[in-house]
Amino acid sequence: MIRGRLRRRHEDGEASGETDEQIEIDARQLTDIFVVPQWLRDVGLTAWLLVGVALFLVGMVWLLALTQVIVLPLLTAGIVAAVASPLVAWLHGHRVPRGLGAALLMVAIIALGIGVTLVVVGGITGEAADASSRLSDAKDTIAGWLTDLGVDPSKAEEAKQHASSGVSDSVSALLDGVVGGLSALSSIVFFLAMTALILFFLLKDGPTIRAWVEDHSGIPKPVAQMMGQRVLGSLRGYFLGVTIVAAFNAVVVTIGALILGVPLVGTIAAVTFLGAYVPYIGAWAAGAFAVLLALGGGGTDAAAGMIVVQLLANSVLQQLVQPLAMGAALGIHPLAVLVVTIAGGALFGTIGLVLAAPLTSAVVRISADLARARAEEAPPAAPPGAAPAAAEAT
Repeated sequence: MIRGRLRRRHEDGEASGETDEQIEIDARQLTDIFVVPQWLRDVGLTAWLLVGVALFLVGMVWLLALTQVIVLPLLTAGIVAAVASPLVAWLHGHRVPRGLGAALLMVAIIALGIGVTLVVVGGITGEAADASSRLSDAKDTIAGWLTDLGVDPSKAEEAKQHASSGVSDSVSALLDGVVGGLSALSSIVFFLAMTALILFFLLKDGPTIRAWVEDHSGIPKPVAQMMGQRVLGSLRGYFLGVTIVAAFNAVVVTIGALILGVPLVGTIAAVTFLGAYVPYIGAWAAGAFAVLLALGGGGTDAAAGMIVVQLLANSVLQQLVQPLAMGAALGIHPLAVLVVTIAGGALFGTIGLVLAAPLTSAVVRISADLARARAEEAPPAAPPGAAPAAAEAT
C-alpha cells in the first residue's frame, strides 16, 4: 500500500485556506500501467536474436577469411577424413595398425588424385584447340539463328561479339579468381602439403581426437557422442550419394553423347562427373558446356538431343536415383536443401556450398534426437480427473 498527502486550496471569496487529505493507492493497481505488450517484447527479443546471429556469421566469415591459409586445408582434410575413415577402421579391424592403414590410404588417395588430374587436364589441354574451334562454330550458328528470326545481321554480329567477349571475360575472371585463391593460400604446393599432413593425422588419430573433443565440449558425453555421430553420418551419406549420382549422370550423358555423335565425349564425361560435386550449379554448368560442344560439332539436331539428355540426366532420371542414393542421409525437404545450399555458398563460398546441406541435416537430426530424449525423460501426464499425488498424500 502506498500512502501520500494531497493538498488542496480553497478560495470562496472572503475566506481561503489549504487542507490536507491522506490518500492510499494499492500498488497492484499500477502493474498494468506503462507495460510493454507481450507481443512487442517477443518481437524485440527475436530482433535482437537475429542481430546476434548476423553478427556471429559476419564475425565467422571475417575470421575464416583471415585464417583461410590453414582453415581451408583443415576443412578439406576433415571432409576427406570423415568420408574415408571407415576404410581405416576396416583395415584396423583386420589387424592392420592405424598408422599403417592411414599411410596406405593416403598413398591410394594421392595416386587417385594424380591420376584423375592427369586424365582430366591432359584430355582438356590435348583437345583445347578442337574445343575452341567448336565453340566458335557454336557462336556462328547462334548468329545464324538470330538472322533467320529476322534480326538485323549487324545486330546478330554484335550479339556474337558480345558473346565472345563475355566468354573471354568469364574465362579471364575465372583464371584471375584461381590465381587469387592460390596466392591467398601462399601456393598450391603448401595447400596440398598441409592438407595431406592434416589428413594423415586425422585418419591415424581420428578416434583419439574425437574423444578429446567430446570430453572438452562442455556438454554431457553421451550427447556429444550422438552429435558427432550425426555429423559424420550426414557427411558420409551425403558424399556417398553425391558420388553415386555423379557417376550415374556421367554414364547417362556419355551414352547420349555417343548416340548423338557429339565430339569430345571423354571431356564431357569428366566435366559432368566432377561438376556434380558442386550442388546445382556444377551440373547445369557442365550441361551447358556439353550443349555448346554439341551445337558446334554436330549442329542444331545434336544440340537439341544433348539438351534432352541433360534434362533427363539432371532432372527426370536423377529424381529416380537420388532418393535411393541419398537414402535417409539428409532427411530434409529438397527446397530446404536448395535454400541452405545457396545461402551457404553466398556466405562461405565453395566450402559453404558443399557443406550446407549435410550440416543442416545433422542439425535437424540432432534436434530431433534431443527432443525425443526430453520426451522420454519427462514424467507421464496425469489422466484427466486424477487428483495430484500431494493432495492424495494429505
